[in-house]
Amino acid sequence: MASFIFFLLFLFIILGGTTPAVGQSSDQSECYDWGESSESAVAVMEAESGWLSCPLFSHPSVYNYSSTQNPGHNLFWYRLPEGHDLEQPITYSSRISKDRERLWLQPALANDTGHYICMLRNLSSCSKIAMRLKVLRRDDVVPGNSCLPAVAMAATPVMIPLQQGAKVDCPDLQNANKMADGEPTVTWFHGCNKFPFGSSDRQLKGVSLQVHVMMDHYQGLYYCRVQYQRRGQTLNFTRMLNITGIYPDSLPKVPSILQPTKDKVLIVRQDKEVRLVCRGLFPYVDSPWDIWWTVDGKTVEQLNDSRFSKVKTRQVKYDYGDRQEESVLVIHDFQADDRNREFNCSVKNGRGFETRRVRLDVEVVLPSVELGCGLGVTLVLMLLLFVVYHIFWLELLLLYRSWFGTDERHTDDKEFDVYISYARNSEEETFVLSTLRRVLENELGYSVCIFDRDSLPGGTITDETLSFVARSRRLLVVVSPGYASQGSQALLELKAGIDSMALGGHLRVILVQYRPLQRQGWVRELRGARVALALVRWQGDKSEDLTSHFWKRLRVELPVRRVNSKEEGGSGKDVALMRLSSQNSTNSQTGLISNTVKHPENVYNYAA
Repeated sequence: MASFIFFLLFLFIILGGTTPAVGQSSDQSECYDWGESSESAVAVMEAESGWLSCPLFSHPSVYNYSSTQNPGHNLFWYRLPEGHDLEQPITYSSRISKDRERLWLQPALANDTGHYICMLRNLSSCSKIAMRLKVLRRDDVVPGNSCLPAVAMAATPVMIPLQQGAKVDCPDLQNANKMADGEPTVTWFHGCNKFPFGSSDRQLKGVSLQVHVMMDHYQGLYYCRVQYQRRGQTLNFTRMLNITGIYPDSLPKVPSILQPTKDKVLIVRQDKEVRLVCRGLFPYVDSPWDIWWTVDGKTVEQLNDSRFSKVKTRQVKYDYGDRQEESVLVIHDFQADDRNREFNCSVKNGRGFETRRVRLDVEVVLPSVELGCGLGVTLVLMLLLFVVYHIFWLELLLLYRSWFGTDERHTDDKEFDVYISYARNSEEETFVLSTLRRVLENELGYSVCIFDRDSLPGGTITDETLSFVARSRRLLVVVSPGYASQGSQALLELKAGIDSMALGGHLRVILVQYRPLQRQGWVRELRGARVALALVRWQGDKSEDLTSHFWKRLRVELPVRRVNSKEEGGSGKDVALMRLSSQNSTNSQTGLISNTVKHPENVYNYAA
């Protein structure tokens, strides 16, 4: 379209027509001004050859130098120096000359910097355009301590397949051939190294650089300095090339899609922004390439829907000429109906084309707030229950036993709930009779058996001890430093209880630690069975109260006891009778105990 408009303007100019924009009069005092060229300024190194090409001939369909000579057009050059407002015609000399559509500076000087106007005119038309020239010094291009040649123009890219060869020519060498009086010479550099480069893989072939086998370390910036003679003067200019190794031509050059993968379903969220990524691999070929999205067969521009937009294509990776490019399609407000749309990612270059469809599915969104609150409440309750159980676990266990526990009196034929074994000394005897017995019988309603109180006079100590232990549901052993060291009675009770427990009977042994005891103070029978036995520690005054940890812990180990209103009266009578019986038998047992202490060999025989 732009070329067609230029062509129409050209016809108006050629036919002598006038346009309001030009404002041209019959005396040709006006000239159609195209302004300044949109191309960047031309840069030339100081003391090197350079040239300006008239931008009017950059569109051959509008202006062509050969065709403009027929209607009698002439090309004129003007210069607007830096800091001046008036155009000055250029005076041609041996240094500044014109060749067709080019203005040559051989060489360029620092004060040549400024604006240059090229004007194409005949008797009936006139057009002009301006361009800028910058003459650079070496310090403007390279650091002062650099060994690299100074180059004003950008590097020319050169692609050479790896393990293959190519011939590299210096850019603009053909222009020097036109102006030189003889054959130009070319000097090649690779970085700071001047040819020869010390490798037979790179040689000069005339003025060209011949690369026989391209290697990875041959990549980089190359410089070529063209030197020629003109009218007895030696002139030169330098150009830069960026030689890059690419994958060989024998490898596939058809583009492929890396993302999205084939047959993969993307999970998206409704009413949220969705970004679909299309990533393609483009092997190097000397042809245009493209990557794009389509929605129902239309590009984003053709779709004309504000909900769809695309992010500028960007390069993700570059590897020996092969490039990975990425294009992103943004759906700003994804709707349920969009699942039925066809989203296609497509790539193409001069060798082939590929497209792939993306399948979308809507994510099932769980009520996160409700779930979060529910989970939080659950965790708080669990933590609260844990704290409560950690603090009140004994109370909870006792409460559970009172509701669901089984009264062992209905399941066995035992006579006593508890048999108390202790060292026969005054201190422990006082603890057992005044504390343990009193609370267990009077307060908790257990039937307690104490050998010194409940045994009949005249019986055998060994037989009665074994009988009492066998008829009891629990053996409560009061452990202290003096236990089992004052005689064999306590040791006999302990061995009988442990043996009954080990043989699978219905007796359980409970240890009550009356005073602290080191491990070496434990008798041999307790050392082996200590791990399997429950230990309840008496802590003096802190354990006196029935609500103390000691009594709660002891009740957990004792049988479950439920006393109803009818049984309370009977149990009270039984307790009174037991107290009376104990008082009557105390005197008789005292003589037996003293006899046993005086003649312990009767019991030692059993222990042996």
